[in-house]
Amino acid sequence: MTSAPRLENLPRTIELVRAADGKAELVYVDQRLLPGELAYARTRDWRAVVDAVRSLAVRGAPAIGAAGAAAVALWAQERAESRAFADADASSYLSELEHVCAQVASARPTAVNLSWGVARMRRAARGRVLAGGGAEEAAAALFDAVKALEADDEAANRAIGAHGAALLPKGARILTHCNAGSLATVFFGTALGIVYAAAARGKVARVYADETRPVGQGARLTCWELARAGIPVTLICDNMAASLMAKGEVDAVVVGADRIAANGDVANKIGTYGLAVLARRHGVPFYVAAPASTVDKALSEGSQIPIEERDPAEVLPHPIAGVEVWNPSFDVTPAALIARIVTEDGAFAPGDLP
Repeated sequence: MTSAPRLENLPRTIELVRAADGKAELVYVDQRLLPGELAYARTRDWRAVVDAVRSLAVRGAPAIGAAGAAAVALWAQERAESRAFADADASSYLSELEHVCAQVASARPTAVNLSWGVARMRRAARGRVLAGGGAEEAAAALFDAVKALEADDEAANRAIGAHGAALLPKGARILTHCNAGSLATVFFGTALGIVYAAAARGKVARVYADETRPVGQGARLTCWELARAGIPVTLICDNMAASLMAKGEVDAVVVGADRIAANGDVANKIGTYGLAVLARRHGVPFYVAAPASTVDKALSEGSQIPIEERDPAEVLPHPIAGVEVWNPSFDVTPAALIARIVTEDGAFAPGDLP
């Protein structure tokens, strides 16, 4: 069995910091460069954060929630530094706030955590301004609010890990899809948070990571992350999962989520639905790990979740005349195929989400 995971080898994925001059800037791992290079980007420009989310430099539902929150905080800092707007009235400030929040939240439509993080900052800014605070006070309040969100994210991930680890047998062989690890969060991870917590209890024998076509988040990110943490990991092509289950080599499937409808239907990286069907056929429990912020009670079922479609070049880098490409980034797994949804509040049957 595995020993305690070497979490000290994992980078903090995203963090809002104060630079030497006291100004806020966002530091994040540019995940487009992994596994070849671990590189950190730094920016004070909220527009650059939006671009980072769109381009998958920052990805993973909780991580982009933190990024969205940080983008609003960086806008607030920029607003406070602009002499042209320093003395503008509250109405002008709040109008611009709404415009910026809408731009940030639209960067990626499926993961509800992005709009959740933005809304959290919007409330903080409005509260400070309507209470009579100026632009500088609002900027300081938003910095503090982002730091609180970061701490909450890690705490939630660790709680998810503890609840999920209790579901796994000793010697568990776990199949996962995409990357719902520390790289997809501020730190620790959701699906891989369960792996890390279970490994600390000596319960993990091996993780099988789907490559996750077409962008390869499993091959590029999950395998890199698990190897650095000292977790035994085997990379498989997406179309090998059925054979692996048929051989009796999988004890549980554990995946993350980008949005969960009120009835427990789950949107996650494309290919997740197929794994759930395979798991049901082979009697393998299928678990979903996500913070409570991923649950969207405003949507009654998964068919209402907006599904992002991405650049056809991700599938076919060199176009072929007469060939069209369909490239949805996510699919929806029906609640009936899910054994438990694990949040920081516990492990729930899909229909029993609080």
